[in-house]
Amino acid sequence: MLEHGGRLRRAALQYGIALDDWLDLSTGINPLAYPAPSVPLSAWHRLPEDDDGLETAATGYYGSAGLLPVAGSQPAIQALPAVLQGKRVSLLAPGYAEHAHAWRGREPRGFDGCVDAAEAAVDGSDVVVLVQPNNPTGLLFERARLLDWHTRLARRGGWLVVDEAFIDTTPQASLVPETGADGLVVLRSLGKFFGLAGARVGFVFAPAAVRMQLAELLGPWTLGGPARHVARVALADAAWQAQTRARLAADGARLGRLLRDSGLAAAAGPDLFKWLATPHAAALHDALARHGILTRLFAAPPSLRFGLPPDEAGWQRLEHALRECAHLHLSAPTP
Repeated sequence: MLEHGGRLRRAALQYGIALDDWLDLSTGINPLAYPAPSVPLSAWHRLPEDDDGLETAATGYYGSAGLLPVAGSQPAIQALPAVLQGKRVSLLAPGYAEHAHAWRGREPRGFDGCVDAAEAAVDGSDVVVLVQPNNPTGLLFERARLLDWHTRLARRGGWLVVDEAFIDTTPQASLVPETGADGLVVLRSLGKFFGLAGARVGFVFAPAAVRMQLAELLGPWTLGGPARHVARVALADAAWQAQTRARLAADGARLGRLLRDSGLAAAAGPDLFKWLATPHAAALHDALARHGILTRLFAAPPSLRFGLPPDEAGWQRLEHALRECAHLHLSAPTP
């Protein structure tokens, strides 16, 4: 199994810092999660039912009724290669590693974020997989360009798969309203924007035949009753969503300024995280960890992903640590 952010217990053991004393910025999850409502006893007692209003709430939020609820994006990522045909598979790299891992049986090819490389991948592939905005680099392709790629792939029976895990802060960029036609699959989840990663709730938007095949593979009751209840309420709460988008936009801009003003290289990314490419990523990651601040380290290319602090104390702690660690980072020899 692949490594992911959020391995806080392991970091606590490695650095000898108590679990409660960490500032965890490693996941890119909204640190101020949706305030989950109380779950009725019936949701625990009865088997989940698909007429409880979840699909209706999801249709209203995402803008399409052609959806399949799943236990987060991960089961769909793993199952899609068994459903989508095509020998030539290309994936944006670097990207969320679970996609390449799922398609490894077809020896997928990676392409970088430049438009020319992406265009060549579309013309030379049967399946193209993107994360939009990309994790970890934050790259966001223009919506019109993605629609053109979908058209070109679908014309010859190909597929565009788009993972929109971090797109909720810019919903106008989503391709969900275009799903239903052959050749397009979009994945969404409540883990990042809503901060409900532990609930394991996601949706696949795809043609009916693809959704039916996925449903057969994944089996019944993919979502538990309590998760369905919390997700339904969260998806219907438009006021919280609007307030959260405004807050995340301000916090994302603040994080970008903080990294820049600390003397680090320019960082990129959506509101929920910033990505910093530097040859000294490992040294900076270690120095921050010794301050009890966990970031996500990537080896290729050497880089760090910073999530958002949850409160003013966290912001001040990060600023203080960056002031010290940035000096170490800038003075460290290049590997």
